[in-house]
Amino acid sequence: MKRRIFAQNTSMALTGVTLGIPHILKADNKEGKLRLGFIGTGLRGRNHVRNMIVEKGVECVAICDIDPNAVNETKKLFEKYNVTFPKAYGNHERSYVEMLEKENLDAVMISTNWKWHTPMCLDAMEAGVYTGVEVSGAFSVQECWELVNTHQRTQTHLMFMENVCYRRDVMAVLNMVRDNVFGELLHLRGGYMHDLRHVKFNDGNDGIGFGKNAFGEARWRTEHSLRRNGDLYPTHGLGPIAMMVDMNRGNRLLSISSQATKSRSLHNYVVNHPKGGKDHPYAQLNWQLGDIVTSTLTTARGETIILTHDTNTVRPYSLDFRVQGVEGVIDFDYGTQRIHVQGKTEAHRWEDANSWLEKYDHPLWKEYGDVARDAGHGGMDFFLDRQFIQSAKNNTPPVIDVYDGATMRAITPLSEASIREGGSVKQIPDFTEGQWISRKPVFAMVD
Repeated sequence: MKRRIFAQNTSMALTGVTLGIPHILKADNKEGKLRLGFIGTGLRGRNHVRNMIVEKGVECVAICDIDPNAVNETKKLFEKYNVTFPKAYGNHERSYVEMLEKENLDAVMISTNWKWHTPMCLDAMEAGVYTGVEVSGAFSVQECWELVNTHQRTQTHLMFMENVCYRRDVMAVLNMVRDNVFGELLHLRGGYMHDLRHVKFNDGNDGIGFGKNAFGEARWRTEHSLRRNGDLYPTHGLGPIAMMVDMNRGNRLLSISSQATKSRSLHNYVVNHPKGGKDHPYAQLNWQLGDIVTSTLTTARGETIILTHDTNTVRPYSLDFRVQGVEGVIDFDYGTQRIHVQGKTEAHRWEDANSWLEKYDHPLWKEYGDVARDAGHGGMDFFLDRQFIQSAKNNTPPVIDVYDGATMRAITPLSEASIREGGSVKQIPDFTEGQWISRKPVFAMVD
């Protein structure tokens, strides 16, 4: 595949792309449309498709999915918005390569199951196609280096599509951090705590099933719980925290140590399910994923970070964020917003954080919150997808780039290795190879 060569925007390349009102909505005004392709059009992929169909600055020229049902559902979206259905690829697992070769794409969005993320990103970058990839953990540290090395060799950009970084309360707290509300940061906490048992055992007919004949993510995600033990999905918790501690931009992650509880909840779900029972074949499986995985990370500036992964237990959804500095602390999530700031709140007592979050609401959310609401995940996806459009149209470095993606994805294999070795400390590679010292924060900066 011949790599497409783009003219570099020198000033933007030097200063980085900022997510701000002056930039994020410029894509519609740039001459020509972004020729966009999609690899993977399941539930997550179709959400991106839906957002892009209505963008005047985007032309959806091709999709690729090996599941005919996903293709049919995607076709319905185009019919709903009265847009011509593009060329569809999907005869075999590597049909996406054919799409990259045959279609004159400017950019591609990858929303497939985890095992395909790295090879698809590598092939897209080799093709010179600006690449966006959904979040996941890596299978090895080596594949993270492959992403970085391919980007550096081809000069094709890769954006890591972590949407929680754009959550309204997350962006407000980021503003608070940058305004020094909490003083010098000491400790942060987050994670992914989401009861996914019904997702992991979804046969599409109110029963229990996983594997190739199951429904949705049960076709592939459950297998990871059966065979792996680590923080399999670290980025929803780590992504926002990474922006707050300036990861790879004046600071970097140094080490990780992980521990896992015993595995009980998936077995219990099978045994207690109306169509399961103690004699069900799944009840005999030896599930490797600990119900709760806890990792402690350190940074070059001396902060500690605790990440929690819990997708098996009975609990409400939570990312359980905490940001703690020398002069204050905030806990925030859906259902919990409390803050304590020295000299600003009553001594030794929590205060409701809603007024603080409103005060520090990000200008983007103030301006476009009503428009964003229906774009997916409470509006986060509006800002994520628009940032991708803007960066791809200008061929400028994304605000969550290949170095950030490599660092966050490496948490998974490093946590697995740490757990195997009884919680041993593992060093987190410096994927920037020293550039983190001089790189400047760019995420959610407003001119």
